[in-house]
Amino acid sequence: MDKDRVIGSAKVVKGKVKEAVGKAVGKAVGDAKLEAEGKADKAEGKVQNIVGGIKDALRGE
Repeated sequence: MDKDRVIGSAKVVKGKVKEAVGKAVGKAVGDAKLEAEGKADKAEGKVQNIVGGIKDALRGE
């Protein structure tokens, strides 16, 4: 398994956590920035995971 898949999956999880915290805190104090960062991290992780999958496919794994 390509390291990009592992790192990408971790970024997706990190993004989900940030987004959830941003939403929860946002209701209390309005932290939309943290929520947006979480969404960006999730998107970045998904792309990196796809890149890792392509690398695996090219290597025949």
